Amino acid sequence: MKYAELGAFLRSRRERIRPADVGLPAGPRRRVPGLRREEVALLAGASVDYYNELERGAGSQPSEQMIAALARALRLTADERDYLYRLADRPVPVQGGAASHVHPGMLDLLGRMPSTPAQVITDLHVTLVQNPLAVALLGDQSGLRGPRASFVHRWFTEPDARRLYPEADHEGQSRSFVADLRAAAARRHAKDPETGTMIRTLLDVSPDFAALWAEHDVAFRRSDRKRLLHPTLGLVEVNCLNLFSEDGRQRLLWFTPAVGTDSAGLLELLAVVGTQEVVVESAVSSPTRTAGSPPRRRG
Repeated sequence: MKYAELGAFLRSRRERIRPADVGLPAGPRRRVPGLRREEVALLAGASVDYYNELERGAGSQPSEQMIAALARALRLTADERDYLYRLADRPVPVQGGAASHVHPGMLDLLGRMPSTPAQVITDLHVTLVQNPLAVALLGDQSGLRGPRASFVHRWFTEPDARRLYPEADHEGQSRSFVADLRAAAARRHAKDPETGTMIRTLLDVSPDFAALWAEHDVAFRRSDRKRLLHPTLGLVEVNCLNLFSEDGRQRLLWFTPAVGTDSAGLLELLAVVGTQEVVVESAVSSPTRTAGSPPRRRG
């Protein structure tokens, strides 16, 4: 009965969304104002056959990752997202992790930035969703789970994570990450298990983190000028801007070319270069892809 209700709920949410709401062209001969099934499947990174089975109330139990992708594709509210998890007999994820609900307004803004690298991350630097240009610039971060989902965790535990920045910038980035993490931890509940576990782990395994943490610097990263190393384009200098959610737990990041550099032309090339030769930050990543992004290509 729950799976039948899950299919009916998905269909009702699909039918209320206009293609323009999710950045798709209306196209000719559209009989209904809502999305087509194949469009939802594309946005969620699922096969059309699999999504059709879900709407029919059949098929296998959807994974937590698939539910999160469907919730984002259908622009569900937090209550609707939680309801979808329960219909699928999956535990509702704790806010702050890799399956966190992304506010539909942030997704809408992300969809309106097709020519700008942009992504939504948590206050612990867990990437929730990326647009195609962010994947091309930074690598696909959609398949990471557990502690490794946080870029701050990978920064202090995996040397390869630092290849995104020139070596001369590593110390400054480390300081910024630690100060930002301290600000995020203070904003969260004192007994928040995710933050506490992350800080204790980094104190145990990273002398670099422990030394910086002992300095007690605190500062949210509201804007930055970054130098990024792209495997094909080389050094790209960008301004990294942030839009925070009301509770501060999520932020929309977007990257603009730094004035006085040739980065504007380099960012325009990203759409051509795509993700053919992007160095993924993690040594091991899932074969899944970001909702709404094109399939990953390997050079």
